Amino acid sequence: MPRRIYIYRAVLALAVLATALSGCGHSAPATDSAQKVTLRLGYLTRVTHASALVGLDKGLFTKNLGPDVTLDVKPFGQGTEEATALLSGQLDAAYVGPNPAFNAWQKSSGTAIKIISGSATGGTTFVVKPGIQTAQDLRGKTLADPALGGTQDVSLRSWLKDNGLQTKPQGGGDVFIKPTKPESAIIPAFTANQIDGAIESAPYDVQLVKAGGVPLWSDPGTITILVVRQEYLQAHPDVVSGLLKGQVEANDFIHDNPDAAAQSANNTLAGALGKGLDPDVLKASFQETTFTNDPGAASLKDQVQKAVSVGLLDPLKLDGIFDLQPLNEILKGSGKPQVDA
Repeated sequence: MPRRIYIYRAVLALAVLATALSGCGHSAPATDSAQKVTLRLGYLTRVTHASALVGLDKGLFTKNLGPDVTLDVKPFGQGTEEATALLSGQLDAAYVGPNPAFNAWQKSSGTAIKIISGSATGGTTFVVKPGIQTAQDLRGKTLADPALGGTQDVSLRSWLKDNGLQTKPQGGGDVFIKPTKPESAIIPAFTANQIDGAIESAPYDVQLVKAGGVPLWSDPGTITILVVRQEYLQAHPDVVSGLLKGQVEANDFIHDNPDAAAQSANNTLAGALGKGLDPDVLKASFQETTFTNDPGAASLKDQVQKAVSVGLLDPLKLDGIFDLQPLNEILKGSGKPQVDA
């Protein structure tokens, strides 16, 4: 074979090799970049969101998400604000109350979010002025809650309706309900006799009692759930799994080390609010709240019916709102009971 053919083949081989190496060199950074993910997580600055508070303080989310996931945490004052952030794509996942989640589901025609875990039940009390003993004593009175259409708001309006007292979303009725923002403003309004009672979740209900209020009744239902945007769940199932692992570990820590968990939650609250809770308020708040991975499907369906009955939600079925498979895989892997929708 002529020498020039050998030279041609050698040059061609070198060119092919160079092209291959060049392609590898350009593809590696693109692959690394594709692996970097941000998870924008919302939570409320309440003890009833201690699964999130402890998970953040103890680094449980960060540990389980891994080094390729950036956790961007956003504290909120109201669940209705979280629902808006989820619908507008400003959050990827959130610890939120049931009724804001229902509204997000309904407004998006079932395309926005999935409930992927429970977080807390109870921790919510209707506190009134001394001397108020029955619902009828509230006729003509002014009450407060965190937000119109929030979980506490629905619970209070439903209870009043069951006792023959009507309320109106725009105000008025037999009892006037005043949504109050920020939520902490309810305490001074109570002490200044501007309101006669309020339904609140921990720690604010405990603070109302400390300010001289009397508990009239408590709501044992689901108060906090974990939801994720459907698009995010489909695009990043491994990230969502890491978030759920952190959630399960946070609740384990709360159950096994309640005192340490309370202090851990307080650390996160102090960081978000600039000041933590008094020890007695912190302790009582944890004692009245149950932290669980079970979303409590029966409680959620009951809350939907209540919201519909008081005109704060159109008739709604929860078919398809749950995706508990990722959670149940984690629970099964750690030998824990699985949960049902």
